[in-house]
Amino acid sequence: MALTQINAIIAQTTELVIQQTIDIPRITITPIGEVRSGFHPFTLSLENLNYAVPEDDLWIQTLREQEIQILKTSNSTYQEKRLEDYVVMGLVDFDDVSYDEQADFLYNLAEQVIQRLRSYLTDDADIRKILQVHQRSISALIHTQMQPHFWETAAGYEAKVSRGFAALKQPCYTVNSELVYDFRQSPQVKSNMAKYLFGGFERCLYPYQQFQSDAERVLSIILDRETHKWFKPARGQFCIDYQWQGSQPEYQPDFIAETDNQIYMIEVKASHQMSAGDVQAKKTAAITWCKNASEYSQKYGGKAWNYVLIPHDKIKENMTVQGLCANL
Repeated sequence: MALTQINAIIAQTTELVIQQTIDIPRITITPIGEVRSGFHPFTLSLENLNYAVPEDDLWIQTLREQEIQILKTSNSTYQEKRLEDYVVMGLVDFDDVSYDEQADFLYNLAEQVIQRLRSYLTDDADIRKILQVHQRSISALIHTQMQPHFWETAAGYEAKVSRGFAALKQPCYTVNSELVYDFRQSPQVKSNMAKYLFGGFERCLYPYQQFQSDAERVLSIILDRETHKWFKPARGQFCIDYQWQGSQPEYQPDFIAETDNQIYMIEVKASHQMSAGDVQAKKTAAITWCKNASEYSQKYGGKAWNYVLIPHDKIKENMTVQGLCANL
């Protein structure tokens, strides 16, 4: 084979590889420094908190031994000074609650509980009985509602840049061609989008993709129309760790898309989750990764990376990528 033919084959192969991949710099992001955490103030939902006043004597019968014990609620040997103290003392038993750093916040929640009980009880002695007997269940109810309002921040993130670019990882799908849906069509049942497998793409780097929501599917229509190439990353494609509730989970972005002048790392979230602590922690880590990726990529004539967090209700099929990502 002539040298000119070999060079032509190499050129064609190189061009094909370029067309079927996106240059992903080898960058590892890890949290560093002191970690701070807490809860954003919020209003409790207490409509279902309707405890009846316990009798002074509570009869307890064990099922196995059939023994009977009497718990005298009115003669407790120890009583908290304030009604709110029962609630707060129950909350500080949880590992993610710090009295020293969150006392004002905890007492605000406790005051909401007391106000709720006073909305249908007039005697503080009756309220005290309820708090003594149901302290654990009341605290559990509050703690569950606290979780969406948790926040955590690391002092910073450390970026380690390695030479070269990472190859695309292949996702794992069990494909039945009869069960592959056209991504342009919304399925009738959207409650469990992750069970569907979609195909029919023109510019996606993978033949099949799964979506976590119909908003993601609509976004794929925009990307397939507006970008040069795009894909949903497989687990482990990006080495981006973020600090959250004492651990360092891996962040897996929803979409990567390349346009004429930049590469987008896109995350789609429900509009009410945009300010959630874990979402913001992922965003901070991802922005750090994109900043370092841009610096590294542009050294070799590549494109800048841009992280975009998009609320689900802002995604409309007739939008452009530039219009969708503007002002976000």
